[in-house]
Amino acid sequence: MPRRRLMSMVATVSVVVAGVAAALLPMTASNAAEACVAAYSSSAVYTGNQRASYNSHNWTAKWWTQGEAPSTGGSGVWADNGACGGGGTTTPPGGTCSYPSWVAGQFYAAGSIVKYTNGQYYQASHENPGYDPVISTWYWSPYTCSGGGTTTPPPTGSGNFPVSEAQFNQMFPSRIGFYSYAGLIDAIKKFPAFTTTGSDTVKKQEAAAFLANVNHESGGLVYVEEINQANWPLYCDRSQSYGCPAGQNAYHGRGPIQLSWNFNYKAAGDALGIDLLNNPDRVKNETSVAYQTAIWYWMTQRGPGTMTPHDAMVNSRGFGETIRSINGSLECNGGNPAQVQSRVDAYNRFAGILGVTPGANLYC
Repeated sequence: MPRRRLMSMVATVSVVVAGVAAALLPMTASNAAEACVAAYSSSAVYTGNQRASYNSHNWTAKWWTQGEAPSTGGSGVWADNGACGGGGTTTPPGGTCSYPSWVAGQFYAAGSIVKYTNGQYYQASHENPGYDPVISTWYWSPYTCSGGGTTTPPPTGSGNFPVSEAQFNQMFPSRIGFYSYAGLIDAIKKFPAFTTTGSDTVKKQEAAAFLANVNHESGGLVYVEEINQANWPLYCDRSQSYGCPAGQNAYHGRGPIQLSWNFNYKAAGDALGIDLLNNPDRVKNETSVAYQTAIWYWMTQRGPGTMTPHDAMVNSRGFGETIRSINGSLECNGGNPAQVQSRVDAYNRFAGILGVTPGANLYC
């Protein structure tokens, strides 16, 4: 069994799905008197535990967000820290073009803005060790400063998902409330290239392929945790320098693509700006985080295959190659034809709902 695969186990025992816990700090004299931190900016990227002030309150981001004004509603990304004093303007400060020059090999966190050698500005869409902004378009997006210090943030792509809520509900008639369409759309904001690359046909095919694999891994968006608890202790790789701080049993499959192994939780958390190594239950407790881990794997991980599932779809390698990247020889090359057929059946059905041909190379 390949160590780095994402596990999907469907059994007959029941699952208790924990609800999203939005822990709001109580209003006390001490936090009411706290000074307001830097004002919220709609163009800024905020990652987990970063703070901003808005409407005379301080707020803390629970995970990656951009363009979502702090409130206790919406996707639940913001936690209200209580009233603050000495500012709290709701108008974001204007940006300037006095950002540092890009340095090859220097680490950049998501949201960092640099001036490249061509005189243009770029913002890190994902943290990276100083990749070239022109070449590594997954990690960098163009950033524009205009007159008066106003800024134009890079596009998020969230408004271009080619699956409507009605189609989503048609695809997943038995899904549980945790796997909401709104949570999926919120997660998509973090991945601008997801289902926005290529022709309209390719975009719909990628959406259908992603959702078909999610359907298989989660039992139709029903299971949030791996059902077979006997497997839970198996996903702790003690050879990693950071070990398994959340416990031996803590890194079992969770979420729509059943993220597994301590190194996958570490890598996903680092990429998303949240600590999943120490807090893996966030994947089962927070809808957007759960979807984010699935899209993160889809966009960035090859697994036991030779390319990411995203690359497989946009480069016409076919749906079968996405299966290889998720479960490899456990299903492909005759490993488990029934499981492959289950994924293919879902893909064909979802492609039909979206009104697109499934393309070639459906099997692996």
